[in-house]
Amino acid sequence: MTPGHRTEHDLLGDREVPAGAYWGIRTLRACENFPTTGTPISAYPQLVDALAAVKAAAARANAELGLLAPEKALAIVEACREIRNGHLHGQFVVDVIQGRAGTSANMNANEVIANRALEILGHAKGEYESLHPNEDVNLSHSTDDAYPTAIKVATINAVIELLAAMSVLREAFTAKAEEFRDVLTRGRNQPEDAVPMTLGQEFSVYAVMLEESRGGLAEAVGPVHEINLGTTAIGMGLNTPIGFAGYAGRHLADITRLPLVTAGNLVEAAQDYGAFVRLSGVLKSIAVKLSMNCSDLRMLSSGPRAELNETSLPAGQAGSRIVPGEANAVVPEVVNRVAFEVIGNDATVTMAAEAGQLQRNVFEPVIFHSLSESISHLRTTCLALAERCVAGITAGTVAMRAAVAHSIGLVTALSPHIGYTAATGIAP
Repeated sequence: MTPGHRTEHDLLGDREVPAGAYWGIRTLRACENFPTTGTPISAYPQLVDALAAVKAAAARANAELGLLAPEKALAIVEACREIRNGHLHGQFVVDVIQGRAGTSANMNANEVIANRALEILGHAKGEYESLHPNEDVNLSHSTDDAYPTAIKVATINAVIELLAAMSVLREAFTAKAEEFRDVLTRGRNQPEDAVPMTLGQEFSVYAVMLEESRGGLAEAVGPVHEINLGTTAIGMGLNTPIGFAGYAGRHLADITRLPLVTAGNLVEAAQDYGAFVRLSGVLKSIAVKLSMNCSDLRMLSSGPRAELNETSLPAGQAGSRIVPGEANAVVPEVVNRVAFEVIGNDATVTMAAEAGQLQRNVFEPVIFHSLSESISHLRTTCLALAERCVAGITAGTVAMRAAVAHSIGLVTALSPHIGYTAATGIAP
């Protein structure tokens, strides 16, 4: 054995693992096999927390059923509690996009939890004869139910954060709608002058669109609460004791404080990813609406000497030296870019869900990765848009009043009184 290392064994043979690592041989092989994105699962703390919650729930259920010694169960639960409190996240090193249906992520969790539990029990890392990643941490469940359950818990928590961020943005638009309630401007119709409206009405539409999107997202995440923990391979429950799914599900709901329910048909739950497809579609809809809103903001503020110049967006950063005096309102542009990403991610989720075969879908990691990117980036851009853009928007009141006074849209009000033909003659 090389100094500073310990030797571990698996089906393929022996390998040396750094002595200080909490992960083991299965994680080592996964890192070698899947250098896919360079992004480890530790970049998704909600997934790491969810994996720890699943393992803690399983340990509690196994202890309750008399399958796991109380001292082992307590050590596993304590290790999981530490992870959920932010410890050892750096030990979750496998790539987020990996082969199989999350096996590497599941084993990474098993090994980290086992080695920390061994320390709690007074043993050295790697002394698996005292507490084993597979035999104890992974007891009564498998990747087939642990990983899907974990990505659902992680996704639900991420959506909760996105819903909160969307509320912040909606309130920012609502505040501007109130501030601009008496500011007269021109309505547009593709994109010619239409009838007058207030700038407040224009901003109130953005707030309403966001609230409608929030409602759709809250509804779409509902089916994600249906889990299949305790069903093992393809949902058949093989090698799982009677009652384990119920015990584990109740413990997981208690740990996560989420209204999780065990699926009615566990075979269906192992292969149907329609809930993720639906959720991704709603995220795409949110992205499209936000992008459209931000394109409006960019157009309304275009100028300042030429173009509309009806509003001013707070300058985010100075431009390059080629245009002296240029300051760029960059946040709405970022929202546009995130929207393009979310739309692409939706296509990925759709194809990955469709590509599942028979009783199992091995493309869960890319589904989770795509959903996580969409949810996380929408959340951060909603907050940035609210705080670094919408809150600082000002109205070009004088310019808009003059534009309305010269708009042909005013003639529309005369049409019922003098007739369309006569009004048309006045309009030019």
